[in-house]
Amino acid sequence: MTAGIITALILYALIGLGVALAARRGLGAGAAEYYLAGRRAGGVISALSYGATTYSAFMMIGLAGLTYAGGVGALGFELVYLAGLGLVAIFGPRFWLASRAFGFITPAEMLSYRYDSRLVGGAMAITACVFLVPYSAVQLMGIGYLVSGMTDSAINFEQGILIGASLALIWTLAAGMRSVLWTDALQVIVMLITSLIAVGFVVAALGGPGEFLASTAATHKAWLSVPGPGLFSLTTFIGLTLPWFFFSISNPQVSQRLFTTASIGAMRTMLMGFLVLGFVYTLISVIWGVSALQLVPDLDQADLATPRLLATGAVPPAVAIVLVVGIVAAAVSTVDSILLSLSSLVARDIYRPLAPQGGREMLAGQAVVLITTVLAILFARLQLDLITVLSVAASSGLLVTVPAIVGCFFWRRGTSTGAIASMVGAGVTVTYLQVTGTDPLGIPASVCGGALAVALFIAISAVTTAPLQRADTFLDPVIRGLDRHRIR
Repeated sequence: MTAGIITALILYALIGLGVALAARRGLGAGAAEYYLAGRRAGGVISALSYGATTYSAFMMIGLAGLTYAGGVGALGFELVYLAGLGLVAIFGPRFWLASRAFGFITPAEMLSYRYDSRLVGGAMAITACVFLVPYSAVQLMGIGYLVSGMTDSAINFEQGILIGASLALIWTLAAGMRSVLWTDALQVIVMLITSLIAVGFVVAALGGPGEFLASTAATHKAWLSVPGPGLFSLTTFIGLTLPWFFFSISNPQVSQRLFTTASIGAMRTMLMGFLVLGFVYTLISVIWGVSALQLVPDLDQADLATPRLLATGAVPPAVAIVLVVGIVAAAVSTVDSILLSLSSLVARDIYRPLAPQGGREMLAGQAVVLITTVLAILFARLQLDLITVLSVAASSGLLVTVPAIVGCFFWRRGTSTGAIASMVGAGVTVTYLQVTGTDPLGIPASVCGGALAVALFIAISAVTTAPLQRADTFLDPVIRGLDRHRIR
């Protein structure tokens, strides 16, 4: 199987490179073309790309591992994320209308304008850099675990993360968002089809759906109830799910997609398509994790459930090989989206204000891609903790941007000082709590950070001067657009 996996990865890389280069031929000039694909993305390709960006190594490795360790609570955890997509229905049209009215490229640029301070955008950009580099590393770790486990270390962990990082780097630099959209669409199709086929073989190996459920209930009854075998408690569940609920607006590599669609109608198609894809893939990943409990019990490291399960022979070698490529593709798609998002944030919201002429803005952004890739590789080599827990830890840090984003559209009295204080103060607090492993009074870091961000934003905005005229200037075209599209 090792030779087959290596061959399949080479073919996948060559096909992806061909797609990226084809995307480059249609690339226009300017930041909007490079970072937002000219704001012309259709609904179907946006749904596929949104799915690939969101669902990464986290699912068939991370969520499967979380299921293996904590049981059915993992399903509830992921369903909360899908419920959080209701935020896209609320904020998506507002993001889209604001970006069209003022030409915003990044969410941070939007906050800078609304709060009449470039420091707000800079604070958001720095926050994203701090927390998205580890999140990128999580995807590379998933690739490293998978390929090293499936090839008996013929491709070792470090070589695996280098493969993933190299592909993400090449495809990001090739044609920006156009390349990411096209390669993402290819990757999510491979990811979904192969995982669906593979889980079918595994359930069949356990005797079919009925026998699978009966044997799980007989041998792992605790995993089918809440709180399960011990990983989940109420506070743990809330701590994990809170940042996941707000993921769609707090993570810039996702929220920036709300600027790219050709119309609000295309955005609706993107959202509905992703909901279907996400629900199916969630069920697949949870069933996969439960299957691993029976076929590869007593693993010391839950994140190894997928490679160990594939090694049992329950899945035919050809299917296993393609599934490995699908999981690698999912992880790479998330990394390249993060690279592109951080590139735009640093170039537009940190570099450009310091260099008003902005002649080398695109070059600065591409340098950020290279630097971020190196940092993600270094972080991935540390091989820290469960992939799912690390993913949520990154999103916990980004949760501190939510009060300023909500206030952007729904509170005229919000101020730049309040926005900056909420992101910086709560961001530093979350980082400290997560690094030291401290849970004040047993409250998870994500809850502490989120609550502190809300408190700081409201309290400091209440005692500082709000840019009311700028708020009205910003909100007027948004409100008119909502009325025109009959959105309330």
